Amino acid sequence: MVAEQKKKTETMSFRLDSENLEKLRAESESQGISLNVLANKIFSRYVEWDMFVPKVGMVPIAKPIVSALFQKLSKQETVDMAKKIGQSIVSDIATFMKGSMDLDSFVAWFVTRMKISDFEMNHTIKDTTHNYIIKHDLGYNWSLYHKTVLELIFNEGFEKKIDFVIKDRMMEISFEK
Repeated sequence: MVAEQKKKTETMSFRLDSENLEKLRAESESQGISLNVLANKIFSRYVEWDMFVPKVGMVPIAKPIVSALFQKLSKQETVDMAKKIGQSIVSDIATFMKGSMDLDSFVAWFVTRMKISDFEMNHTIKDTTHNYIIKHDLGYNWSLYHKTVLELIFNEGFEKKIDFVIKDRMMEISFEK
């Protein structure tokens, strides 16, 4: 495994509302991390995700609502939606947020999206094969939608094969990098 390069840091000070600061201190303590580490996590999330959300037309929605909406669709309606709008929307959003649409930038965007959604994820690498297991608890059609979108992007956009195992609560994705 390649060692991560040490990132350059700078010191900066901010004036924060006392109530917000107390909440941040309590959260850092509950996570067992320093306030500095928590602040870096917050800033990283903002620059990698949150600042783009309104610009690309994304809206937060509760997981039970997403699950209920996908349950209402038939398997064919789910696949049709993925083909009709999912592929282009996902490609456009990933390109806008990452600044390019190559395999590495897309995978980085997808991983960030799964983490932002608070899905449990297990990533392993064997030789050149990347395997992601994502626990989402949103139903079979949610997995089917993502399988369809990702197959289209990988097959057509990157000319790469991607393999799936999809279930009601989980999906497994494998591809060579």
